[in-house]
Amino acid sequence: MNIQIKNSSNDPIYLQIKNQIREAILSGKLEENEQLPSIRLLAKELRISVITTKRAYDELEREGYIHSVQGKGSFVAAKNQELMRETLLRKIEASLTEALHYAKLAAIPPTELETMLRLLEDADDKCD
Repeated sequence: MNIQIKNSSNDPIYLQIKNQIREAILSGKLEENEQLPSIRLLAKELRISVITTKRAYDELEREGYIHSVQGKGSFVAAKNQELMRETLLRKIEASLTEALHYAKLAAIPPTELETMLRLLEDADDKCD
């Protein structure tokens, strides 16, 4: 697993770890039942406190992305499709809200935004 800690980020380290692992799970880079590095090993690799990595793992477990087995480690949880959908919907809503904000600043009407979205979709389809 390749986790990058950015000292310039406004996010605390545990949140950077949590977000990167969550993204890896959502994107399929980490698969169901795949074992994660131990809390101690990850802390050692990242040169951070064990408490920091434990907090990231605890939050991921609380949110249903991973599960822990006493004495064996932490594993990617079975994908809850509804949870995944809700997470992605929240991200889409946040992105669209930001796009609407900028569209209003630039006086771009909703019809033009819709056209832009369709063009982006077509371009993305061609890349696949």
